[in-house]
Amino acid sequence: MEQQQSLFRNRPFIFLFIGAFLAIIGFSMFFMTTTWFVISDLGSASSLGIILIATTVPRILMMAFGGVLADKFKKTTIMFSTSSIQGILLVILFSLNHAGQLTFMYLVILGFLFGTLDAFSGPAGTSLIPKLVHQSQIKQANAIIQGLGQAGFVVGPIISGSIMEYGGVTIGYLVSAIVVLLSAFFMFPPFLKEGPIDNTIKQTPLKDMIEGFSYVKANKFLITGILVLITLNFFAFGAISIAIPILVEKYGGSPINLSYIETALAIGMLVSTVIIGIVKIRHRGLTSMIGLVATLITAIAFSQIPNLYVLTALAFLIGFTMTFVSIPFFTSAQEDTDPRIMGRVMSIVFLAMNGFDPLAYASVTLLVSKGIDIQHVILSFSTVGLLIALIILWKGKTFRQYKSAY
Repeated sequence: MEQQQSLFRNRPFIFLFIGAFLAIIGFSMFFMTTTWFVISDLGSASSLGIILIATTVPRILMMAFGGVLADKFKKTTIMFSTSSIQGILLVILFSLNHAGQLTFMYLVILGFLFGTLDAFSGPAGTSLIPKLVHQSQIKQANAIIQGLGQAGFVVGPIISGSIMEYGGVTIGYLVSAIVVLLSAFFMFPPFLKEGPIDNTIKQTPLKDMIEGFSYVKANKFLITGILVLITLNFFAFGAISIAIPILVEKYGGSPINLSYIETALAIGMLVSTVIIGIVKIRHRGLTSMIGLVATLITAIAFSQIPNLYVLTALAFLIGFTMTFVSIPFFTSAQEDTDPRIMGRVMSIVFLAMNGFDPLAYASVTLLVSKGIDIQHVILSFSTVGLLIALIILWKGKTFRQYKSAY
């Protein structure tokens, strides 16, 4: 985009963030509805872990290929297609539950398909932003997109918790399906007006993937940032995500209590996202590292509290500090990466953000099934993560000293 204009007068960008906002609301409703259904109806924390693993493992298997597709094909077409199919999957979930036939195996299969689609939509959406806005607006655009995303994680659990409290799981799946299909409407390619494809080099998908990994491997800033994201998502966010519903059930909570904690986490992320969008951050690498250390310290406190209301407050702090880890690094990676290879680089970044979640889910589930208290598990994860974060802070000079031009 040659001429800079206000983001709020940029119609393709407006359609993108509305579509992304609705997609997050729909996904968070699906996630919370499924979580409560498994915990309350199936009564098994281990079943929840397996379903979450089935949803996230495809991201590991398909994320790199998703990045290749994002560089080879129209990103808008990929996003529209994946949202449409996810909406159809939610309609199937609604139909099965309405008929009383929703089983553990159906949830595993449909969760697997959901995760596979995420592997394609994530890199496409992230690498599309630099094509819709001026380079100097990338940080603000990321803050808006992620801010609305966190608002979606606030709105979604509130809607889902209220619906399940008064209308049950079946209606929860129906409303989430409607919201996701509506998000697909706003991602309709003619609305977003994506420019031409940057990658015009003809080579095999394998060579495309190798080129992407080689590009990242040669960049110390990207390597360190990816390690930071892995530490955050394995030792803090991934472990706590599966711990929250277990803790709510352990302390006699209801869907409303679960929505309170999930909402507090999202509000914390939303508040910090607004701050990042307003405040100019030059030392982005150092900001990410400080955010990581703060998140893990808060997670240690989270592991010591047996009260749902105090855990709700700590969830807010975890969400608040987490955003300072991801957005500064994300923005710098988008600003500095060759547009021709953007999709593949973003797929590797997304892999670091989401690909290690299933390992956290599996580890926490295994330890809990062995009779280890969930809060002891969170304490162990957070402590190890904090030690790793301090080592990265000490050793990662290139990342720590990175300064942005915008």
